[in-house]
Amino acid sequence: MRPDHSGSQPRAVAFSADERRAVYRAIETRRDVRSEFLPDKIPDDVISRLLGAAHHAPSVGFMQPWNFILVRDADVKSAVWEAFNRANLEAAEMFSGERQRAYRSLKLEGIRGAPLGICITCDPDRCGDVVLGRTHNPRMDSYSTVCAIQNLWLAARAEGVGVGWVSIFHEADLKQILGVPERVEVVAWLCVGYVDHLYEEPELAVKGWRQRMPVAELIFADRWGNCDEGK
Repeated sequence: MRPDHSGSQPRAVAFSADERRAVYRAIETRRDVRSEFLPDKIPDDVISRLLGAAHHAPSVGFMQPWNFILVRDADVKSAVWEAFNRANLEAAEMFSGERQRAYRSLKLEGIRGAPLGICITCDPDRCGDVVLGRTHNPRMDSYSTVCAIQNLWLAARAEGVGVGWVSIFHEADLKQILGVPERVEVVAWLCVGYVDHLYEEPELAVKGWRQRMPVAELIFADRWGNCDEGK
């Protein structure tokens, strides 16, 4: 008889057809929300479930390097928006011509409109200097934190909650506003709230910025550049 390992299951069992459809629906209809937020407060139990989903993400060495700063204060959100706006003006100058005009027409954040902001950070020192799985790739803790963000985002979609990831910042500005220690990395600012609608396709695709690439063009077989013909 095999030993009974606590928490283990006999084998990975596939979800039912309805459960699988729900998972894939959450993945395929997840959207980056910018301007559709409603002012309605998110109940505490929903926030708790979202953070629980994030905390169940995979992490290298099981280091769980993330922290979550929940921001509801209007003054703090306004300071964060000012930091975004400065960086966004700089970003616009990196494009030229029609591309710059298109960039300026996009709404790229919902910092002040969303009822909740979540700053998600990565603490590289949580498990000391030498971490199982990070020995040869020092960015694995950041990648783990991104997995937590994706978990939260998919759980939010299942809860009917919109999420927008704002990345246009100077990290030092957010650290100063939120009191984040120098050694800790700011990975994301998420705008979180209920929405009045979601785009059927990603907003940047709808507005002509960029279209989804066919997945078949991104798959290689055995070596870079070899087309995978399914043989």
